[in-house]
Amino acid sequence: MIKVGIVGGTGYTGVELLRLLSAHPKAHLAAITSRNESGMPVAKMYPSLRGLVDLTFSSPDETQLTECDVVFFATPHGVAMEQAPALLAAGVKVIDLAADFRFQDTAVFQQWYNMPHSQPEILAEAVYGLPEINREAIKTARIVGLPGCYPTTVQLGYAPLLRQGKPIIDESRLIADCKSGTSGAGRRAEVSMLMAETSDNFRAYGVSGHRHQPEIVQGLKAITQNRREIGLTFVPHLTPMIRGIHSTLYATLLPEARDMDFQTLYENHYRADPFVDVMPAGSHPDTRSVRGSNYLRIALHHPGNSDMLIILVVEDNLIKGAAGQGVQCMNLMFGLDETTGLLHAPVVP
Repeated sequence: MIKVGIVGGTGYTGVELLRLLSAHPKAHLAAITSRNESGMPVAKMYPSLRGLVDLTFSSPDETQLTECDVVFFATPHGVAMEQAPALLAAGVKVIDLAADFRFQDTAVFQQWYNMPHSQPEILAEAVYGLPEINREAIKTARIVGLPGCYPTTVQLGYAPLLRQGKPIIDESRLIADCKSGTSGAGRRAEVSMLMAETSDNFRAYGVSGHRHQPEIVQGLKAITQNRREIGLTFVPHLTPMIRGIHSTLYATLLPEARDMDFQTLYENHYRADPFVDVMPAGSHPDTRSVRGSNYLRIALHHPGNSDMLIILVVEDNLIKGAAGQGVQCMNLMFGLDETTGLLHAPVVP
């Protein structure tokens, strides 16, 4: 059994990790830390886990995380980088759900997260935790930085187009129009997240600059093996729902590519990826078709055989966009089938 520790398990991604790992046939939940909730049973905070998770939150200073096989960080940015060195030195693998190990360039991290990166040596060996792109590297990784929720949908939506040997789309004019439920903002008291503010409302945010934009561009460039530059317009929106992301992606086709069979291209590209579902051409995937699951669904539209290809992508931001993707990476890191403990059907209605 894989002995698992979780740092900072009081938020939405933390409780999803607990829910998934409590039913994982090869995982044993050994510890969960919270400085503020030390001594409180997990099931008291989250009654949904009564009878499933017996753990009590413990103080990070009193928890022997070095006795675990893997530690997940479901914490604010900056926490994992401070604790990772001791864990790695003890032979513990690390999976971070925050941004500490997403960026290759420490200057970009500092610009967008307003803090210096204290572990550039560890960052240099960290693997970006997107299994459909970095599966082989994840298998041998000691430390994984998981993608953000929006970046998962955008990168997987564009990947088959960018993995071609030569450009087939105008890679300088990509547009990602993305919508997320309110759980993406985390579990905290904030006026803009109150029900009276979000219900019966819809708004864009971060239009002049969002920290996921440079992460997406870094990932898209990596898909081209850093051989080509990427131009991306990224606009996120907040929708009046709890969970789910719907990304509408636009790609301008180059003249020589207009007659390509994009449906077959996508189906072949993701044929071996168990959690990516390429739907029949012209489909309209909705967020509830993936709710509570680790699946991501993609549908293609090529209206009027024009120069515009539209890619629709949906995921559960807390599962494929966070906790489920983390468990998928854990499975790969420990030599398990990546679907282990993750083959849950979406919750409908």
